[in-house]
Amino acid sequence: MEEYDAKLIIASSEKDSDIYYASGFFAPDPFIFLELPDKRKILVMSDLEIERAKTESKADEILSSTYYIQKAKKRGIDYPSLLDELHEVLLELHLKHLLVPENFPIGYGDFLRKKGYKIKSKKEPFFEERLIKTEKEIELISKVLKNTEEVFGLVVEEIKKTKIKDNILYRGKEPLQSEDIKRLINEELMKKQCVAQHTIVACGDDACNPHNMGSGVLRSDQAIVIDIFPRSIETGYFADFTRTIVKGKASKKLKKLYDTVFKAQERALKLIKDGAFTDKINKAVQEVFQKAGFGTGEINGKVQGFIHGTGHGVGLDIHELPRIGSTRDRLKEGNVVTVEPGLYYYGIGGVRIEDLVVVRKDGCQNLSSFPKELII
Repeated sequence: MEEYDAKLIIASSEKDSDIYYASGFFAPDPFIFLELPDKRKILVMSDLEIERAKTESKADEILSSTYYIQKAKKRGIDYPSLLDELHEVLLELHLKHLLVPENFPIGYGDFLRKKGYKIKSKKEPFFEERLIKTEKEIELISKVLKNTEEVFGLVVEEIKKTKIKDNILYRGKEPLQSEDIKRLINEELMKKQCVAQHTIVACGDDACNPHNMGSGVLRSDQAIVIDIFPRSIETGYFADFTRTIVKGKASKKLKKLYDTVFKAQERALKLIKDGAFTDKINKAVQEVFQKAGFGTGEINGKVQGFIHGTGHGVGLDIHELPRIGSTRDRLKEGNVVTVEPGLYYYGIGGVRIEDLVVVRKDGCQNLSSFPKELII
């Protein structure tokens, strides 16, 4: 016996992946989604979207918000809100016990409780099945990744063409900037119906903060971390891809850093399979780093070393469960996860190498194919 009458989400599917996953319908404004224990899915849509929802969504039933607005007005509410509409729908369907996501707005919850509804929240993931990607979903993620790698190939060619002057990369008479490469990435991905936001092109010490997007001139002999994580405009699925490159000559310390990250990633890739514990994979990566003499901690007032987890799930969100880090989770066949160990030391630089893999029964399927080469 279910502990609830229906699952409820109120959100914009352009911003909330759970409601998009459940409805299969992109809409910019919040709408009502209900899923009954028998898996029947119901959407309540405005006149603006109702016909499109009927043809594009995965819902079993589409209800008209206008109809419920009129019902609320008959009860004496002059200007019914979305929540007033919901109340009318719940009354009609005889639903009293609702399961909502953990991020359900508190104002919505207060309204419903005052009306006598029982509300229970569920921690991430709201839909457990989101963690296990179907072969179709894997195909959609692979397509975005393929587009990303093709664009990264253009980036490599652009950097190869530069000339070095005073340790700065020049494209013709102008220094090549981080912003130039990000613009190239964003424009080329748009041509492939993908949107890349917060793309990272970070050179030298900029890359020692893993989420520093980078800025200014790109320099020779320094590591350039390029991290691209675009979303398909058509399907909503993400990909995630990182390579670290150097134009010119890398120092011995930087080469050792790169080789160690490469070995750590190889170690992690060998451990990923159905049933593997995520914290053990992360610990194995740490052990590779420690054995090579790369510790993690505060140096000169800044935290340096291996300062993030080994990976995370990817799908309709760029960061999904499961997470491969210090907390324990168990990988399952069909998970799509990143494998992205990194090391960061000011004065040497940052190195991160990231592949996207599918967890399989006896190992993992690497969706990434772009070569891993430090020097270009």
